[in-house]
Formats: sequence, structure tokens, C-alpha cells
Amino acid sequence: MELVFDCMRIFSWVTLVGIVSFIVHQYGTVWLKSERVRRKLRMQGIKGPQPSFLYGNLSDMQKLQLHAQAILKLPNEQTEFVAHDYTNTLFPFFEHWRKEYGLLYTYSTGMKQHLYVNQPELVKELNQCITLDLGKPSYITKKLQPMLGNGVLRSNGLGWAQQRKIVAPEFFMDKVKGMVGLMIKSTQPLLSKWEECIEAQGGSTAEVKVDEDLRGVSADVIARVCFGNSYVKGKEVFSNLRNVQKAMSKQNFLFGLSSFRGKLFPINKQNEVMSSLDREIESMILEAGKERKQDSLEKSSSSERDLMQLLLKGAASDQSILDKESSKRFVVDNCKNIYFAGHESTAVAASWCLMLLALHPEWQTRIRVEITDHCPNGLEDADSISKLKTVTMVIHEVLRLYPPAAFVSREALEDTKVGNLILPKGVCIWTLIPTLHRDPDIWGQDANEFKPERFSDGVSKACKFPQAYVPFGLGPRLCLGKNFAMVQLKVVLSLVISKFSFSLSPNYSHCPTYRMIVEPGNGVYILVQKI
Repeated sequence: MELVFDCMRIFSWVTLVGIVSFIVHQYGTVWLKSERVRRKLRMQGIKGPQPSFLYGNLSDMQKLQLHAQAILKLPNEQTEFVAHDYTNTLFPFFEHWRKEYGLLYTYSTGMKQHLYVNQPELVKELNQCITLDLGKPSYITKKLQPMLGNGVLRSNGLGWAQQRKIVAPEFFMDKVKGMVGLMIKSTQPLLSKWEECIEAQGGSTAEVKVDEDLRGVSADVIARVCFGNSYVKGKEVFSNLRNVQKAMSKQNFLFGLSSFRGKLFPINKQNEVMSSLDREIESMILEAGKERKQDSLEKSSSSERDLMQLLLKGAASDQSILDKESSKRFVVDNCKNIYFAGHESTAVAASWCLMLLALHPEWQTRIRVEITDHCPNGLEDADSISKLKTVTMVIHEVLRLYPPAAFVSREALEDTKVGNLILPKGVCIWTLIPTLHRDPDIWGQDANEFKPERFSDGVSKACKFPQAYVPFGLGPRLCLGKNFAMVQLKVVLSLVISKFSFSLSPNYSHCPTYRMIVEPGNGVYILVQKI
């Protein structure tokens, strides 16, 4: 019996030593890779904070974040003042290091080495770099898998290029122009709802919280565009995707340790919930796909087909998608991608637009006069939308101050040359968009002020370096839905301003919050009055 116990003790020790050795080997290997990347960057004169073993600069990042959050909780006597520069509170570590090391520096999170790039010249080089060797960071896209699958937003290399080739043409401007009628139709319920709120609250003025109403409009538009006659089912899909997004936003994408950490800990309850939602979403999309496939056989021209039907057709004709399962995944994953990029970001941008226009009623008046001059019969089609230059200026300025996407992020999948800089394989590149959009050397001393007139002659004349304006990302991975988002924002703003005047409610609390995108943390409350 004693021999058995001795054998068990020896086995336990051997197992423990084996596990520890495995962990040390794995971390040692990854650490050495990270150190090699950091050394290559430092040899090019790029400095940054000194990382600690295993954790890199995570400890400093967390301390700076906690300090910023503590300051936010302090009482503020200027409750009516809305400060547009939120980078110090949302991303204090980036701002802290920028002041110390400049617009180009390196830092690490756990075993991952990063490069902060906010130099306009380098941003321009990144914008012009068309290589497939710069993709989305793998450690982040793994976390986004439940939300995006392996669609065009998350994939890299040839897989990304093939998907973009199929999806991109469906968002060219000639196609988007044909969606204006759907956008107008989807916005009408919101206008009716606000009119009813005014009547219910005395017939003069009503307080409304715009966030969910605008999400409803955006979801309705995407559902109609994607699912055609099955748009009600599409809205159910997007409701579930919204729940996935809420669950995922609780995770931390900036402080994450290396992917090795995930191998040590079992799937938690939150992941199980997301997996269940994902299966339900996939089932609903595939069911809608069957309906759309049948309908597409009955329609002769592609102009009569909705986006899902066109995706199905594209998947069927693409030589890289050879089997039925690949075709299913392509359609499911890209429907998810279209939801996230075309629904959530556009709705949040619209919320920021109404917040800033509520603060600056003179721009409401200017837009209203423009609509009366150029669209006396109201919005009718894409041609009437194209005449609204003031609306375009306002949207550009809102997207400068409050771009929904906080970062442009890339990972060097191979050693890649950008300008005079060699990006070693494995390094993640981060461009902080809000900082780039507020740099006084680029935009002038009024960079933190709301001044749409800076865009009166277009983006190219709005600032010293036009390449520094990147609300839709940059390079070959520029947002596919740029045209779609801009047209939808013009439709929503024009219809709202035609019907209502509005101001910021005393209940509004300015609190930009990063939840995968930068959104109003406490919602946007406005006081609306019928024209």
C-alpha cells in the first residue's frame, strides 16, 4: 500500500513539474518572440515604456485607467459644459505615453508587442499600403469571433480579399442610391413616435432618449436591405446580435493577455450564453436564406434582389467557395458583419449628430433652410440627398469629433515595409482616431470645437493633412459601408430636422464610453418640439 502511495506521489510531482515546465516553455517561447519584435523596433529608434516580464505594460495601463475613472467620479460644477476631448479619460495610457514618447512609440500587453502610430506621414503611408501582409490583429479577432464569425471584417489575407470582392460591389454608390426609399420608409415610424410623445406630454415639447429609437431605425434599414420581404425575421436576428455585442462589450479588448491564457481557463457562463445565441442566429439566418434563395429564382434582374439574395448568388459563383458548408458560413458571417458595421456604428453616429446639433441650434436652422431651398417637396430620392451640402459638412464634423471606431488596428502578418519603417512580423499597429482628429497641428487651435464650416470645401481642404481624417478607417480595408452610412445619416438628420427643432435636455449627462465603439454612455436625451 505504501508503494502505491509513493507511486501516486511521484506521479503527482511528475505531472505538476510537467505542467509547470509546459507553462514556462510556452511563456518563454512567446516572450522571446515578443522581445525580438521589440528589439527590431528599438533598433529603428522607436522608444516606449519598459515592459515587465510576462505582463508587459499591463500594470501601468490598468493604474492609469483606474486613476482616470476616479477623476471622472469627482463632482463637476460645470454640469452644462460638454468637453469633446475624451481621450484622456477613455484611453489615458495612450495619452500619457504620447506626451512622453511622441506620436510613434512601442508598448506591450502581456506577450504582445504593439506600435502606436499617430504621425500623419506614417498614417498616409499606411493608407497607401495595399499589401495583404497587414491584417486585423489575430488576438482581438479571436475574441470577436462570436460577433463576426469569419466574415469580411475579421478575416485576413486571400480569404479577406475574396470576400471583399463579393461584398463590396453591393455597397457602391449606385447600389446605395437605390436604398434611399427604404431608408425614408424606415425613419417614418420614429417621426410618428416623437410626434405622439409631444402630444402625450402636453402638445408642446417632449423629452426623448434617442439612442434606442435610432438603433431601431438603423436595424429596420439593414433588415429591409438584407432580408427584403423577410425583414421582420432580420430584425429578430439583429436583436440577438445586439445581445451578443452587449455580452462581448464586458470583455476587455485592450488589456487582454496572450491567447495562451484562454487555454488555461475553461469556458465561462458568459461564453456559453454567447454560443447559444450564436447557434440561434445562424439557424435564423439560414432559414431566411432558404426563403430568399427561392425568391431570387423568381426575380429576373439583380436590381430587384435584396442583399442576402445577392450574397447567395456571389457565394454560388465564387470559385473559392466550393462546398455547401463554406457557402453557408460565408452568408451567415457576412450578415453578422453587415449588422455590426452598418447598424450599430451608424446608429451611434446619428446619436452623436443629434447631441451636437442640440447644442448648436444655429446649424439646425441652416440645414432646415437648405432642405427648403433644394427639396421643397421633401426628400424624394438620392438626387435630393446629394444636394444637401450643409448636412454633409455637419456629419463630417461629428465623425471627426466622435468617430464610432476609436482605432485603426493592424497586425504585421509578415515583415512589412511602410515608408522608411520596417514592421516586424507579429507587431500590432494602433492609430488612435480621436487623437488624430484633434491634433491642433493638423486641424488648428480650434480642433476641439464643433465647426462644420471647416468642411465647406470638402475633406481635402479641411485640415493640413487630409490623410489624418479617418472616421471610416484607412487603406484597402476602408469601411465597406461608408457610402451606406453617409446616405443613411443624411436621410435621418434631414427628416428629423424637417419635422422638429430640439435642444439638449437637462437630464443629458455627457459620458463617452468605449464599448467596442465609442458611444454615449448614459444615452442622449433631447427636448423635441414640432416645427
